[in-house]
Amino acid sequence: MITEVKGMSVDVKAPMPGKILEVLVNVGDQVKEDDEVIMLEAMKMENPIYAPADGTVKEIMVKANDSVDTEQLMMVIE
Repeated sequence: MITEVKGMSVDVKAPMPGKILEVLVNVGDQVKEDDEVIMLEAMKMENPIYAPADGTVKEIMVKANDSVDTEQLMMVIE
């Protein structure tokens, strides 16, 4: 997974191109490091995307059935 830390927030980016199967959290949810936050389908496999750090989900930029490219920003955790 590709993550980028900016100040107190962490960007969660797509590690590979694929399709969003499910967003498992909502804006405002508290997450712990390694919690599953998104299920991404790529190469005919389900690939869980994990929270890279503890925090609160600030923004979600994707929804189910969206296509994403490598390094596309999917979520911001504060």
